[in-house]
Amino acid sequence: MARVQTTQSEGVGRSAASADPLRGVALMFASTVLFAAMHTMIRHVSDELHAFEIAFFRTLFGLIFVLPWFLRLGLQPLRTRHLPMHVLRALFNVVAMLAFFYALTQIPLAEVTALGFTAPIFAALLAGLILHEHVHARRWIAIGTGFLGVVLVLRPGFEAIGIGQLMVLVSSVAWACALMTIKRLGETDSSITIITYMSLLMIPLSFGPAAMVWQWPSLELLAWLMVIGLIGGAGQWLMTEALMHGDASMIMPVDFCKLPWTALFGYLAFSQVPDLFTFLGGAVIFASTTYLALRERAARRPAVEG
Repeated sequence: MARVQTTQSEGVGRSAASADPLRGVALMFASTVLFAAMHTMIRHVSDELHAFEIAFFRTLFGLIFVLPWFLRLGLQPLRTRHLPMHVLRALFNVVAMLAFFYALTQIPLAEVTALGFTAPIFAALLAGLILHEHVHARRWIAIGTGFLGVVLVLRPGFEAIGIGQLMVLVSSVAWACALMTIKRLGETDSSITIITYMSLLMIPLSFGPAAMVWQWPSLELLAWLMVIGLIGGAGQWLMTEALMHGDASMIMPVDFCKLPWTALFGYLAFSQVPDLFTFLGGAVIFASTTYLALRERAARRPAVEG
């Protein structure tokens, strides 16, 4: 069935006519640069602050990015009929962020990024389990191929699998759940509304874990944390807006650009040199997720065009 996007009376919904796939690709590409830069900064400040506290400040300062919307639109961004789904999305995001930030402090940035590409694979699995979508043999093959890429990155038996790698996979499962809620919310709510609720709800949700490891940051660290929050907020908005402008089959593959960007920043900042298996496994995971997206688009096309 074709996705129907309805414009709310308050004017914050997006109609299908406003979609612009090329703009979506460009926005997604820009988001990959910002996210790679943010991950590099997180690794930098993690020498002095715990990852959970960094995650809290990322959500806190990320709120600065959405404040101008309130000055321009008033309370309009808060108008929604799906508050429980926004809360659920925020919970998924908090788990994904805490696990991912912790992983960034434990293993090379490029390895975190490569394993992070598993989110669409987990989303395909969850779509069958939760949404009861029929998973055809080709999709199972693609899912299996994606997990083969995970094996190439992890190389169990040859390399030790530590808490960092496991946390990336936990983050991917949580992010897969968040992606499903984002797509559902995108049918009725604007990207501004989605990000506003995410920013507001994640602050109290992330404070609890941060309080357990709390230490007051210096002024210099606060400056770094503010930049992390602003860049993260901008990247989140670009990614959400990109998904509004085109099919996931066209937009999501651009996310693979995070791997070379992260590898470059990791090398320049920390002299991290990813091995061949990280790129090879990341490419296999990327290929499987791209195939899954293309199959989903092909399955929906008859309903859209008919």
